[in-house]
Amino acid sequence: MMVNSVAGPVRALLIAFALVALLSPAQAQQPSANAIALAKQIITLKGSAHMFDSVVPNLVDKTKGMMLQTNPNLGKDLNEVAAKLRTELAPRSSELLDLMAKLYAAGFTEQELKDIATFYKSPVGQKIVNAEPRILEEVFNQVDVWNDKFAEEIISKIRAEMKKRGHNI
Repeated sequence: MMVNSVAGPVRALLIAFALVALLSPAQAQQPSANAIALAKQIITLKGSAHMFDSVVPNLVDKTKGMMLQTNPNLGKDLNEVAAKLRTELAPRSSELLDLMAKLYAAGFTEQELKDIATFYKSPVGQKIVNAEPRILEEVFNQVDVWNDKFAEEIISKIRAEMKKRGHNI
């Protein structure tokens, strides 16, 4: 399913953004062009440079789907327009890469960015790059299992407490 193939990397990205935001003080000035270039290099080394490639086509298709719901007779024309827009707007996904690079560059000094790039070029850095998607997928699967079990526990406790108060739910 397409949503699941996109959801994992997007969740990982959101975690990365959150970590950058939490672990580093905000800088009052804009990061330098060199820092942004280093950040883009890191993103590429991490294998995340194409993470947003599917965002634009998915948004075009989602919008097309909403419009089809309001007027199903426009299917042929909407399909043609959507195909044109997917191609025309695809380069806009680079805006998200630029945003990610600026966030990285704002969160680290240039020397830290150089050190991070050096790390990701190393064998152990590449091992992380190769292993991390599988590990994150398993983490999210385990979190889903944990969440389901925990929700059942909460429901059971609420029902028990409500039963003590004379309510059967």
